[in-house]
Amino acid sequence: MRRFHKIALTLCFSLVIFFSSNILVNAVANCDDISCNKDDDGTYLRCIEEKTSCWVEKIEEAQSSAITLKSTINILNGQINVLQLQIDQSLSEITSLEKEIIELTDRIEGLNYSLDKLTSVLVERVAEQYKRTYTNPILVFFSKTRFATKLSEFKYLKLAGQQTVDAMERAESQKITYDEQKLLKKQKQEELESKRIQLEGQKSQLAGKRAAEQNLLTETKNNEAIFQQKLAEAKAEFQAIQAIIAGRGQETEVGHVNEGDKIATVIQGQSCNSSGTHVHLIISDFGVVKNPFNYLKSGIDYQNCSGSSCGSSDGDSFNPSGSWDWPISATVQLWQGYGSTWATRNTWVSRIYSSHNGIDIRSLGSSTVTTMQSGTLYQGSFTGSGSCRLRYVRVAHDDSEISSFYLHINY
Repeated sequence: MRRFHKIALTLCFSLVIFFSSNILVNAVANCDDISCNKDDDGTYLRCIEEKTSCWVEKIEEAQSSAITLKSTINILNGQINVLQLQIDQSLSEITSLEKEIIELTDRIEGLNYSLDKLTSVLVERVAEQYKRTYTNPILVFFSKTRFATKLSEFKYLKLAGQQTVDAMERAESQKITYDEQKLLKKQKQEELESKRIQLEGQKSQLAGKRAAEQNLLTETKNNEAIFQQKLAEAKAEFQAIQAIIAGRGQETEVGHVNEGDKIATVIQGQSCNSSGTHVHLIISDFGVVKNPFNYLKSGIDYQNCSGSSCGSSDGDSFNPSGSWDWPISATVQLWQGYGSTWATRNTWVSRIYSSHNGIDIRSLGSSTVTTMQSGTLYQGSFTGSGSCRLRYVRVAHDDSEISSFYLHINY
C-alpha cells in the first residue's frame, strides 16, 4: 500500500513538473512575451540576454525549415529583433558607464580637494616645527625657565612630528587613490567610446536588415510564387557558375588577346541567371576562386551600391589593391563584393550561398568589356536544368594558371 502511495505521489509530482514545463514553454513561445523592465538595473541586462537567446532559437528554427517567403521573413524579423535587443543592451551599458564616469569625476574632485588641504596642513606643520626647533642650545642650558618650557615644547614637537608623519602617510595614500581613480576614469571613458562605436555599427546593421526585408517584400509583392521563382533563378545561377568554374562549360578558343582588347559587351537588363545589367567577374587560380580586388588597380571612380542603397555606409568593401586594369570603364558601380557580403548577411540569398565567388560590377559609361591582362580568349556557355543558356568569356592569362571569367555578357 505504501509502495502504491509512493508511486502515486511520484506520478503526481511528475505530472506537475510536466504541465508546469509546458506552461513555461508556452508562456515564452512568443519571444515578445518576455518583458524586460528598464528601471530594474539588476535584471534588465539578464532579461535582454534571455530574450536574445529566444530570438536566436527562433531564427535557427526558421533556417532549418523549408525555404519559403514566410520562413525567410521570419529569419529577417528574428535578426531585426536580435539587433534591436543588442542596441537596447548597448544603450543600457552606455548609460551605466556615463553614471560611473560622473561618480568617478565627483570622487576625483573630492580627492583632489582633500589632497590640497592635506598638503597645505603639512606645509604649515613643517614650517612651524622648523621654527620651534631652531633655538640656541647654550641659552636654553643656562635658563631654567626656558629649559622647562623647551622640555614641554620638545614633547609637543615629538607628538606633532608623529602627527606630521601620519599626515604624510595619509597624503601618500590619498595620492595613490587619486591616481587609481583617474586611471579607472580613463578606462571607463575608453570603454564608453568603444560602446558608442559599437552602437553605431548595430544601428547601421539594423537599418540594413529592415531595408533588406522591405526590398524582399517589394520585389516579391509578398507573393510566395514570385519568391519561389526568384529562388529558383538564384539557385540556377549559383549552380551554373560553379559548373563553369569547374570547367564544365562548352568553350571555343578564339585566340590570343592583349591587355585592353575588347572581348565582350554587357547584356542590358535582365538575362539568363541575371536580374539586371552587370558583369559577374571571377578570378580563378587553377580552379580556386580569388578576390578580384587583389588584382584590380585602385584609384578608379566608383559608386558602392552593394548595401541597403547606393552610397550607403553598410555595403561591401571597395578596396582594389592590384596592378590590373579594370575590364569596364568608369564610373564603376559595385553591386556585390567578394566572399561574405552584405547580401549574404542580410538577404534571402544567404539561403543559396554564404560566400560570393566573384564581384558584380557595372559601368555607367559603356557596355564594353576588355581583358585585364593578355592571354588566350575562350567563348563559352553553360545550359543548366532549365532552358536558359548562360554565356561567358574566359581569358587564360599568359605564363600563369590564372583565368578570368566574365558572365552575363554577349560576344
